[in-house]
Amino acid sequence: MPSAATPRRRRPRPARLPETPVEARVGEALVWTDGACSGNPGPGGWAAIVVPQDGGERVELSGGAPHTTNNRMEYTAALEGLRALPEGSIACVVTDSRLMLDSMTKWIHGWKRKGWKTASGAPVKNQDLVTALEAEIARHAEVRWHWVKGHETGEQHAHKALNDRADRLAVAAARAAAA
Repeated sequence: MPSAATPRRRRPRPARLPETPVEARVGEALVWTDGACSGNPGPGGWAAIVVPQDGGERVELSGGAPHTTNNRMEYTAALEGLRALPEGSIACVVTDSRLMLDSMTKWIHGWKRKGWKTASGAPVKNQDLVTALEAEIARHAEVRWHWVKGHETGEQHAHKALNDRADRLAVAAARAAAA
């Protein structure tokens, strides 16, 4: 008797988010962020590069933890970058993490409505950092989010050289945390 296996339906791939170069708006600081982890979990690092709204000298921040995850480091980078700005600032957080972008622009509202549970009913991971980020965002006049594809270098990607710099700082911080 031949098997009548039902053909598997493939889930459609999510639409690719088009990448556009980030441009600071009038009065807006740019906060370039990245996280890194050697193993997941493992030693991790984060970095934020703050470009002031007045075009002043950029500030590079980084740190690490001996046992963490990449996602925690991504959230920490954004949190520390925003903390470096004065209260009432207008900022754009530039990230290569779709998870962070989506969690802060799409999912957070549903998580709060559902008592910090995901769509499947599981507790939201890294809720402590998500709520800390939410409180930090409230301290500012406006915070928007911008996604760039990470780990691309060269002349054609010069518009995101600070993403590459943040990645190198985060990797160095992860190495230091491992020592």
